[in-house]
Amino acid sequence: MTNLLLRGLIIGISIAAPVGPIGVLCIRRTLSEGRATGFVSGLGAATADALYACVAGFGLTFISGFLVGQQTWIRVIGGLFLCYLGLRGLLASPAAPGEAAEPLGLAGAYGSAFGLTLTNPMTILSFAGVFAGLGVASASGDYLAAAALVLGVFGGSVLWWFSLSGIAALLRGRLDQRWLRWINRISGVIVTGFGIAALVSVL
Repeated sequence: MTNLLLRGLIIGISIAAPVGPIGVLCIRRTLSEGRATGFVSGLGAATADALYACVAGFGLTFISGFLVGQQTWIRVIGGLFLCYLGLRGLLASPAAPGEAAEPLGLAGAYGSAFGLTLTNPMTILSFAGVFAGLGVASASGDYLAAAALVLGVFGGSVLWWFSLSGIAALLRGRLDQRWLRWINRISGVIVTGFGIAALVSVL
């Protein structure tokens, strides 16, 4: 069981680590709002990853089939939301370190990252392939093994976002308003670019 937890931990880190819109949002929110907002954003993504891992690990094919079948509309919604967040970041005025920013709110940070991560239902197929490769399948009735992997995935993802937000927080105190403004602009452009790419991908 410990071995499965460790494997899940590695899988969770590998799924979360590639640079994407959530990573950019986590860094920008940490620099603009503080570590708590950045980490909670990552926590929302980790929860969505764990949810998809549950769907794959426990063989909930009716859910995975529905989400994959509706991925076009899901990606459109996600792409539009990314464009909104990107433009919002592009136009936002950063608060100086130590000052009170206009907080997105922890619930808002968590919910937006959770929702954005859910807009990639193909993640289910990635988890299904990994779980099958490890010999964990609900058809065999090995729910305990699937639960261990899902827990490991969640833990690995949380560890990654905790580390990323921590590194960004260390940089926050070293940056002045000019740098923070440029980071907002650059991250806004990048996130908007991800949103446009998502919209183009459904055409």
